[in-house]
Amino acid sequence: MTAALQLDGIRLVHNPGRADEVVALQELTLEVARGEFVTVVGSNGAGKSSAVAVVAGAARPTRGRVRIGGRDVTRLPAHRRASAVARVFDDPRTGTAPELSIEDNLALAAGRARGRGLRRALTARSRTRFRDELAELGLGLEDRLRDPVGMLSAGQRQSLTMVMAGLVEPTVLLLDEHLAALDPGTAARVLRLTCALAERTAAASLMITHNMQHAIDVGDRLLVMDRGRVVADVGGPEKHALTVDAVVGLITSAGGVVGDRSLLARAEDS
Repeated sequence: MTAALQLDGIRLVHNPGRADEVVALQELTLEVARGEFVTVVGSNGAGKSSAVAVVAGAARPTRGRVRIGGRDVTRLPAHRRASAVARVFDDPRTGTAPELSIEDNLALAAGRARGRGLRRALTARSRTRFRDELAELGLGLEDRLRDPVGMLSAGQRQSLTMVMAGLVEPTVLLLDEHLAALDPGTAARVLRLTCALAERTAAASLMITHNMQHAIDVGDRLLVMDRGRVVADVGGPEKHALTVDAVVGLITSAGGVVGDRSLLARAEDS
């Protein structure tokens, strides 16, 4: 069976040939099956967000191939992959248009999935769908469809982006530290939404996180990245038997550094 996501020998170099050249990814090879949920950890600069950017089409690899659903999309820009890739960012303000209403943002997300413009996507039928989707959040946003997104709290906005991602029915779901800016209670709620969305869409999901406990508890596989490579790939019962200290050990044994101990403490308390 063809993997939903394939990275084959990906190399990504920023500022090649210059004094400030940075090798972000080194011969990165990875396969994620449809419906598989993979968490990714590593120290700052390990290449986690670079890998997400390459999959999303925000960065073109220097070498290697990206395939989604068996199709080579290496040279396609982000907007040409929008019907297959949904991305949720670390900053709740990213990925939404604050000056537009909630329903307009949802309509844009639905339009990206179908190649339609905003006007065609906003119909009585779509508004009913939007209300139903938002009602499941339990935040009352279904009664605020015409409110500007800029009026929402960080947690409300990130919850909205999860709904927007689901409208795409993605082949690949990218979660780039999407809980990092949220308080623990809100992060727990958005994480539940995340797991439900991944299961409903059967997407190949990649979740970048600094919360080691989330990395252990959620998903099917845990990857450790260092210097642009995957240095550990743990799945099945072995993954769920890991401890936070064991994951930190995987990172540090590869040469990485876990500098923010407060994140680890918060992970154990969440």
